[in-house]
Amino acid sequence: MEESIDKKKLLKTMMRIRAVEEKIAKEYSQQKMRCPTHLSIGQEAVPSAISFCINKNDFAVSTHRGHAHYLAKGGDLKAMIAEIYGKETGCSKGKGGSMHLIDTNVGFMGTSAIVGNSIPVGVGLALSCKLKKSDQISVVYLGDGAVEEGVFYESLNFAILKNLRVLFVCENNLYSVYSSLDVRQPKHRKIVSIAKGIGAKAEQCDGNNIEECLKVCTYAISTMRKEGGPFFIEFATYRHREHCGPNFDNDIGYRTLKEFETWKLKDPISNYQNRLLKEGSCSKKDFQYFAKEIDDEIEEAFEFAENSNFPLKSEAFKGVYS
Repeated sequence: MEESIDKKKLLKTMMRIRAVEEKIAKEYSQQKMRCPTHLSIGQEAVPSAISFCINKNDFAVSTHRGHAHYLAKGGDLKAMIAEIYGKETGCSKGKGGSMHLIDTNVGFMGTSAIVGNSIPVGVGLALSCKLKKSDQISVVYLGDGAVEEGVFYESLNFAILKNLRVLFVCENNLYSVYSSLDVRQPKHRKIVSIAKGIGAKAEQCDGNNIEECLKVCTYAISTMRKEGGPFFIEFATYRHREHCGPNFDNDIGYRTLKEFETWKLKDPISNYQNRLLKEGSCSKKDFQYFAKEIDDEIEEAFEFAENSNFPLKSEAFKGVYS
């Protein structure tokens, strides 16, 4: 696999996701983005790796923290930023905001603000693939908090029973809002063991090591395509910023500065940059070129959002389902 990796593209994918969210954080105080926004800065390696292993016609669903997943799947950046601005050119026509992103053109079938809500949707998509006798897979992104919801167990059990190609991607960033795993789950229980106990193929992975992520995802997805059935991967990762919003929150007491600094040393982007420099695959000029190219694209997307119109009042109840 080593020779087939487009290392520059892999790095640029992570850099692009990070830069988009850093720009959102920078502009958020202008009060033009009037929806809650959950950033995944620090967690870029997982969706970037998965984007290299799946096809455009494969499906993906996500959570309230879904910007990275949307972009990695090929979602339209301009439409995403316009959606966060509440504009009619947004991917949900300005009605959903940051937590309700969709782009059916690339198989990204939506994000949800409700914990665990998109899990059965992703499993249903995999069932549709089986009924059509397609080899498509469905990627279901979830957080560690979602394994505390009954729908997770029901959906995983159903996927195993019906031998559905569902990749369950658990991004374990240790916290559900401000509650650590210690106060939510039994001390010695492992999330990956839950999945194995139900009968799923399952692996753990360092979610900060992009090449390890790529290796595990490649194995999981190739296994699913050949043998059918779901695969569960638990990725150890960490969000750098607050649960909801653009700021840092290490001063409010739910996590220590020491913990934060320890995880910062594992930053997936800077560590991969250092590795590529050391082996001669990239230069600092390459990094500067990537950053400039990405920044130009982002500026264009924000300008597009700023200049787009808000939806008409008459459109408020169109395309809305309950």
